[in-house]
Amino acid sequence: MLLADQQEEPELVDIIITTSESHLLLFATVKNGFTDEMIQATHNGIPITFNFDIELEAVHNNWFDSTLLETTLIHTLRYNSFKQEYEVTISEKNGQATTTRSLEEAKQLMVEISGFPLIERKNLIPDAPYALKIKATLTETTLPLGMHYVLPFTSLWNFETDWRTVEFRY
Repeated sequence: MLLADQQEEPELVDIIITTSESHLLLFATVKNGFTDEMIQATHNGIPITFNFDIELEAVHNNWFDSTLLETTLIHTLRYNSFKQEYEVTISEKNGQATTTRSLEEAKQLMVEISGFPLIERKNLIPDAPYALKIKATLTETTLPLGMHYVLPFTSLWNFETDWRTVEFRY
C-alpha cells in the first residue's frame, strides 16, 4: 500500500508489435509517467523530456544475437505560460510539435509511442525469432546556473522504467 506522498513506479505497458504493409510497427505506453513535481516544473518553465530507448534483435540459437535496430525516440513537453498552452515535440514525427491547452492531452502525447515503424518487413525472416527491448527515461534538464538552489526539483529526475523485452516470431 502506498502512502499519500508516494507514487507508483513508472512502467512500460501495452507494448504491441504489429505490421503495416511495409513495416513492423511499435505501440507502447508509460504508466505512472508523471508526478506532481514534474507538472510543477513544467509550469515553472522547465521542459520535460522522455527518452525511449529501443533495440530490436534477431535471436540466434547457440550464437550471439544480432542487433537490427538501436534508436532513441525523444518526447519533449514545454509549457508556454503566456499562451497557457502545452507544446509536445515528438522525434518520431520528424520533430513536429503538437500544441494543446489540455494538460491531460499533453501528458498522453508524452507517454505514448503510436505506430513507430521499427524496420521494413522485407528485412525480416518469416517465422524467425526476434526480441524487442524498450526502456523509458526522464532526461535530466540542466538548469541555469544558480537555479538548482532555487527550485526544489531534485527528486524530479528519478524517473526510469525497467527494460522490457518482448520476444516474438515474425
